[in-house]
Amino acid sequence: MLPRFVGGPILCVVGARPNFMKIAPVIRAMNGATPPLPVRLLHTGQHYDPEMNSQYFQGLGIPDPDFNLEVGSASHAVQTAEILRRFEPVLDRERPAAVLVVGDVNSTLACALVAVKKGIAVIHVEAGLRSFDRGMPEEINRVLTDQISDLLFTTEKSARENLLREGIPESRIHFVGNVMIDTLRYSLKEAVSAAQTLSQHGAPADWGQRGFAVLTLHRPSNVDDPGTLRAVLGAIREISRRLPVAFTMHPRTRAKIEQHGLGAVLEAASIICVPPLGYLEMLGLMQAARLVLTDSGGIQEETTALGVPCVTLRENTERPITVEQGTNTVVGSSPEHILAAVDDILRTGGKAGRVPELWDGRASQRIAAVLREWLDRADVRRVA
Repeated sequence: MLPRFVGGPILCVVGARPNFMKIAPVIRAMNGATPPLPVRLLHTGQHYDPEMNSQYFQGLGIPDPDFNLEVGSASHAVQTAEILRRFEPVLDRERPAAVLVVGDVNSTLACALVAVKKGIAVIHVEAGLRSFDRGMPEEINRVLTDQISDLLFTTEKSARENLLREGIPESRIHFVGNVMIDTLRYSLKEAVSAAQTLSQHGAPADWGQRGFAVLTLHRPSNVDDPGTLRAVLGAIREISRRLPVAFTMHPRTRAKIEQHGLGAVLEAASIICVPPLGYLEMLGLMQAARLVLTDSGGIQEETTALGVPCVTLRENTERPITVEQGTNTVVGSSPEHILAAVDDILRTGGKAGRVPELWDGRASQRIAAVLREWLDRADVRRVA
């Protein structure tokens, strides 16, 4: 057995904006435990826009990071390697009791890998999700992180089956619910009204009465190939003739649209392009939307919790419970399938759905309780 450091804090890692919504309730629950669990926060800087980071940290009540690796943007290989290089000295200096990672971004895998090689326990929040598409970088990050984790916290029961099938001991797996939904429920009362956000970005005043759709689009499978991107944007333009569309545009997507000369496709009276929004603004927009079109994993979960119909512009999902029990329909990038799904929602109101088991806003408290018991056990704390 590799040596484990004892007595230090749990070092929580974030790298990209989807991580922020997941770590906020975990830190809050750890600080609120009796007695509090020692915690420190490290930001790798994978998403590095200072304004956006500040907007999310303040809106979600996340403390300022104790460490920021400031790795910035790069290819998957370069970014992962840079996180590996910069994270190791932090572990040598801080000697944490464990490293807690969330989700499936490059920071998740890189920090977990450094920790396990140095004999430090790894805790993975949102473990076991699988799209079964190895062409997705996130799928590789998920599978590898789960294989080297000591504690694996799952959001849905299918994740447990995935982990057992991959040889993870059952004793390491804990079904606790969804920390993203903890943040959603905690933040609903603070959500910025959709009317305010739409007005700020030039939407006509009658959008609130007419209803509107929200669009997010950022995955390489949708935006890197100009033919695919043109087809998807063409479908969105057609949808805007039925229902106004607020397109919250990722910087990478905006760059691809400009690179491929596709801006004219979006020149429609009922489409507004909105820069990336803070969490509270986005939450208010989704809550009021008639439907959401997205290729984001987290938004599939959030729309299910909100009871808002979701059309997922991907060929698969690692969150099957949002389809089986929630409001999500996976349609791919075919314009015909996208339009058919939207027309069905406009005609019928879409799936009613239901909130999945343990998506009750208390997943983080369950995580904190498991961590307290786990850290207190002699077999975890011994040093080889």
